[in-house]
Amino acid sequence: MIRKVLIANRGEIALRIHRACHEMGIKTVAVHSTADSDAMHVRLADEAICIGPPPAAESYLNIPNIISAAEISHADAIHPGYGFLSENARFAEIVESHGIVWIGPKPEHIRVMGDKIEAKRTAAKLGLPLVPGSDGPVEGFAEARDVAAAAGYPVIVKAASGGGGRGMKVVRSEDELEAQVSQARSEAKNAFGDDTVYIEKYLGDPRHIEFQVFGDGNGKAVHLGERDCSLQRRHQKVLEEAPSPVIAPAERDRMGGIVARAMADMGYRGAGTIEFLYENGEFYFIEMNTRLQVEHPVTEYITGLDLVREQIRVASGEGLSCSQEQVAFRGHAIECRINAEDPQTFAPSPGLVKNYVAPGGMHVRVDSGLYGGYRVPPYYDSMIAKLIVYGSNRERCIMRLRRALEEFVVDGLKTTIPLHQKLIEDPEFQRGEYTIKWLEEWLGRDDK
Repeated sequence: MIRKVLIANRGEIALRIHRACHEMGIKTVAVHSTADSDAMHVRLADEAICIGPPPAAESYLNIPNIISAAEISHADAIHPGYGFLSENARFAEIVESHGIVWIGPKPEHIRVMGDKIEAKRTAAKLGLPLVPGSDGPVEGFAEARDVAAAAGYPVIVKAASGGGGRGMKVVRSEDELEAQVSQARSEAKNAFGDDTVYIEKYLGDPRHIEFQVFGDGNGKAVHLGERDCSLQRRHQKVLEEAPSPVIAPAERDRMGGIVARAMADMGYRGAGTIEFLYENGEFYFIEMNTRLQVEHPVTEYITGLDLVREQIRVASGEGLSCSQEQVAFRGHAIECRINAEDPQTFAPSPGLVKNYVAPGGMHVRVDSGLYGGYRVPPYYDSMIAKLIVYGSNRERCIMRLRRALEEFVVDGLKTTIPLHQKLIEDPEFQRGEYTIKWLEEWLGRDDK
């Protein structure tokens, strides 16, 4: 049994992991940069070890320092959270080579699914539906032209090692293809050190639907339903909800069964998310995230399962706590990502939190490391809190979310709370009529 977990992360997710560990009687070790010495998870952990200066490359991405901290503290497991090293297969291998339990998927699965081309090939073998396009890297313009013609314009050129919209170009005709492929390669090389690209059919106006999966590593897996993550700005999620307003129970069962069987066949271990584009009643695999997701709390609300506890159980060799037949979906949950940003320009707004009041009440949850007097550092992601609410149905969930946003106070910083307040009042949002393009268009409206 795991007795002490080193949390190789920061912010709200580090605090989330700490809380789950303490509820299981497991001690925690917080690692932190000098900029995070007064962070809440550092204050609450049983032990805290500084691993470097503020830049992530010298602290939260510094593998030797993290391993040293684990050895010094005699931690017998490492939880990577999300971001930073959570999907670094080499880190996972190093952790295991030191006799430390890795609370995450098998390194080989992280590696395969981290390469978008290999991920597509693997998904095809596992029977997941794919977007039409190349079945591997596109080497030259002649091949790119043939693939694009077969898929049908418009197409999208994507970096194999990409993320966050970098190395991604939409091509609407053959006349644009050569220039856009060249630009995508250049961006990919600069951002990821890898200019490999592939081509897919560009779907006009889909939704972004993802399925939460869990495997025991020994051929058993379950799905925990879908999340709708279509509300995005510049490919970054802003608000997520579960279940999706457009997925019927029968379709959930059908598609969930497909992804669960795929993970069982793969021998997948731990938490994972299979992401799809969904258009005209069809699902198209885009990628798999081999880690816990930022938006995992909405799944926890509708299933009643603690996903971090499940991760620790599986890593300990205890297996899954439930079968597929025991997973029940009840009610509706919505998560708002609260960022330290100007709600109109989205410019970062780090600084001193002068006053902090989190909303409360029945079925209102705030995942955050904020407190009055805390200084939000400028070195990391701008997300400072997640507001998650639950209701017996979507309408009641939105009503509760409205009330919770009104109560939420973060003085001293500009935050995106006002943005969420406006967003949830839009009639189209309230009807669930949105796609991955909707938020960008909504932000451009004068009447929002």
